[in-house]
This record gives sequence, C-alpha cells and structure tokens, in this order.
Amino acid sequence: MVTYLSSLIENTDIQTMLIDTAEMFMQLFVELTLLFLIISYGVALINQKLPAKRIQALLGGRKGRGYLTAAGLGAITPFCSCSTIPMLIGLLKAHAGFGPTMTFLFTSPLLNPIVIALFIPVLGLEVTLWYAGLALTTSIFAGVALQHFGFDRYIKQEMLATKKSTCNTGCDSVQETSCCGSAVKSEPTIWNEAWSESWSLFRSMFPYMFIAMLIGAFVHGFVPADFFADVASANNPAAVPTAALIGIPLYIRVTALLPLMASFIAKGVSIGAIIALVIGSGGASLPEMILLKRLFHWPLMFAFLMVIFSMAVIGGYAFNLFLG
Repeated sequence: MVTYLSSLIENTDIQTMLIDTAEMFMQLFVELTLLFLIISYGVALINQKLPAKRIQALLGGRKGRGYLTAAGLGAITPFCSCSTIPMLIGLLKAHAGFGPTMTFLFTSPLLNPIVIALFIPVLGLEVTLWYAGLALTTSIFAGVALQHFGFDRYIKQEMLATKKSTCNTGCDSVQETSCCGSAVKSEPTIWNEAWSESWSLFRSMFPYMFIAMLIGAFVHGFVPADFFADVASANNPAAVPTAALIGIPLYIRVTALLPLMASFIAKGVSIGAIIALVIGSGGASLPEMILLKRLFHWPLMFAFLMVIFSMAVIGGYAFNLFLG
C-alpha cells in the first residue's frame, strides 16, 4: 500500500494537481481573507454612518424599487459567490428588506461589469443581453417569492446580533464627560467600532471559510477542464441539467470560466449547457454553501439552491431553443 501511494505521488499528473491545489489554496486564503475583512469593514462603516432607516428605505421589501436598487447594487459589485457573504450580513444587520437582500445575493456574482465585459467578446452582444435579462428578472422574481413565503424566518438571528454599548442613555451631568461624551461618536471611535465588528465577524466565519478554501482548492486542482466537455456534450440529452449540477458544487468565478467557453464550444458543448454551467458555478458553490450554513437554516439553503438550479436549467434550455 505504501509503495502504491509513493508511486502515485511520484506520478507527474498527481504532482501537478497537488501543486495547483496548493497554489489555489494560497490564492484563495489571501484573496478571500482580504476581501472579507475589507468588505465587512466597509459595510460596518456604512451601517454606522448611514441611518438604518435610510437603508431600509432604499432596500425595503414593500416597494418594488427596493428590488431594482438591490439588483443594481449587485450589478455594480464585482463579488464572487463567497465574497458576497459579508455584504449580505451587513445588509441584514441594517434591516434591509429580506427580498431585496436575496436579490442582491443572486445578482452580485452573476451580473457585474466584469462579467458583462467578458461576455460580449466571447459570446456576442445578443447572448450577453439575453443572459443579463435572465439573471436580472429571475433574481428579482426569486427575491419577491422568498419574501412572500416568509423565508426570512430561516435566518439565524444570532449572527445578526450587534454589541450594545455599555454606556447608559440616562447619564447625568456628572457623568457627562465620561459616559455621555462617548455617546456622540468621534471619528476614531467609529473606525475602531467598525474594525471590531468586522474582525469579530471574520473570526466567527473563519473556520467555515477555511473548509471552503480547502474544498475550492481541491476541486480546482483535481477536476480537469475536459471533464465538463465530456459529460455535457451536445450528444447528451440531459446536458443542461447535468451542467447545472456540475457547476453548483464547483468554485469557479464566471470571469475565470468565460475564457474556457471557446474550447467548450469547439468540443461540441451546446450554448445552453455553457450558460447552465456559468449560472450554476457562478451563482452558487459548495464553499459558498458552507459559509451560508453559518447564516441560513436548511429550508432557506435549499430554496437558495433551487433558485440557482432552476435559473440554470430554464436559462440553458431557453438559450438552446432560441439561440442554439
């Protein structure tokens, strides 16, 4: 057994896969750690400087414009599926509408300027517009539906708890300089509190992030690119749902996947299967599921996955039908 393992490790392909896995893990570790801290710190600052009522007015679930605002916010934030999590938590902490917040979660990794800029030269303007319309309308509809059916009750409220100030609001004149003086926040206090909040969130999420990084790096290193082309070829009648199912567990950014599309098309993969893979892998991933499990209960997790899978399958078949 030891001899077999030694010969396996000595295999050039295995060595290459291990190196790719280690490099991807280091890249994910540095990138996601920095992104998580920067985004969560920025959101914490916004939550302290911008009144909660203002955020609720902009992203309220009762008015349709809240969904459009959330979709627009997602479209201009170039986040991957994992780096949307601190922004998601920040919006929920600010009591933004649940439906619009979920719309943001769907649109951010799938529809942003970088994705659109890469889509046009690879697949053309017509396909890009159809893709953008599909991602936008489905995300808004899903947010409205999740809000309507009360899925907000499946959020773990302990993750949204904020630390209360130790200063009493009823300070007298003697306490004015020591206690109430801190009630009016100075700029250094706001910066420090924002950092404390973001660091606390990072520490609570890091074990889940670490597992997510390991899985993402392993998939990147050991799943060959030709694997998708083989199982989702045009000869496979179930290529579209197969592509969606393959895409969801993977951790592949849409921006990293788009350059591979030309080779997939050359190998006979249908446009519908490619779109299903883009939506499945960009909209959800196994690492993201690990992070979301820290925030969502299982019913909301399942609903989130069903939205992504349905979007991928419906979009894939529609693209084959109308643009194939």
